[in-house]
Amino acid sequence: MLFICYPKCSTCKKAQKWLDEKGKDYEVRDIKTDNPTAEELRDWWEKSGLPLKRFFNTSGNLYKEMKLKDRLPKMSEEEQISLLSTDGMLVKRPIVADGEKILVGFREKEWEEKL
Repeated sequence: MLFICYPKCSTCKKAQKWLDEKGKDYEVRDIKTDNPTAEELRDWWEKSGLPLKRFFNTSGNLYKEMKLKDRLPKMSEEEQISLLSTDGMLVKRPIVADGEKILVGFREKEWEEKL
């Protein structure tokens, strides 16, 4: 299982603590230094069944600076995936990817049900 996170993020820290307490095996990947590729993002999005907008870190500074709230609706899915792949700070975190299941953001109840 791959745990994609930003080490300084408090939500990521909570999620990692939860994984540790549950005895889950995982590999950590820093989203800032090892940004997901467009191919990975496309694959995760398709497997997740979530709207693509859920993959954006809408509370992040970069999202706000780039005024993406107004720009995203006018962009194609491919343009959005390409944009996400340019900077890990645009991507919602943490992400858990185990090949089939993809979880975006930390919602303890959802993680309890799906992991």
